Amino acid sequence: MKITKHYFTVFLLLFAFTVVAQDDKPEGEGGQDLEKAIQNPIASLITLPFQNNTQFGIGPYNRTQNVLNIQPVVPLSIGASTNLIVRTIIPLINQPIGENDSKFGLGDIALSLFFTPKKPGKLIWGVGPAIGMPTATDLNTLGTGKWSAGPAIIALIQPKGWTMGFTIQNTWSFAGVSDRDDVNSFYTQVFITKNLPKGWYLNTAPIITANWNAESGEQWLVPLGAGAGKLFRVGNLPINAQVGYYNYVVSPEYGPDWQLRVQLNFLFPK
Repeated sequence: MKITKHYFTVFLLLFAFTVVAQDDKPEGEGGQDLEKAIQNPIASLITLPFQNNTQFGIGPYNRTQNVLNIQPVVPLSIGASTNLIVRTIIPLINQPIGENDSKFGLGDIALSLFFTPKKPGKLIWGVGPAIGMPTATDLNTLGTGKWSAGPAIIALIQPKGWTMGFTIQNTWSFAGVSDRDDVNSFYTQVFITKNLPKGWYLNTAPIITANWNAESGEQWLVPLGAGAGKLFRVGNLPINAQVGYYNYVVSPEYGPDWQLRVQLNFLFPK
């Protein structure tokens, strides 16, 4: 069997998750607060997630695409009552081309800036701009060639033992390579997490997207699925590991059939 770079990445992350599953030590004092923070995308917490998404069944030859998203989150204080949460997504893409070829490189970097209250009520929220940057190392296969921007909103609640919320945004291109298609892109993620004993949890967090410029019937990507994860420590460093399966119930003709998502998130509490 030929093992490609993306299969090797998934194997490493799955192995890491297996090791995690053997650690049943309680998190100790403050563990519940940390559990709530890692499930809040706009918590005042520096995090460094590595999220690997492997998409199966792409194109007329049923190829496999792999996207490793490096997603640092940095909170900044901008006053007595407001935080600015800077969320960046840096994608490393292995894109299948034709029947046998592929292209690996950096995709377009996405930046979200959420202004959020330092002391939210039961409803935790943030608003701000979402920005797409044409950073792809290969414009023809890995990126849009366009600068884009638009509004982004996030909202969630955290009743005892649960986190439920969503983030939603739409971006439009405003500059970039003139002979590339304009961008009019919708993105939303609904997330639900149920905490379990000893740092374990169950979750679902499908990412739903739409390309409004595509032909009718070719616009939407809608997955459904679920996963599990665990919060653990290596020394004093908290790490959140999770794995999930998502099946695409709506997809373009040559879109993916299903997705394997594996994530390791390094946490740096104050």
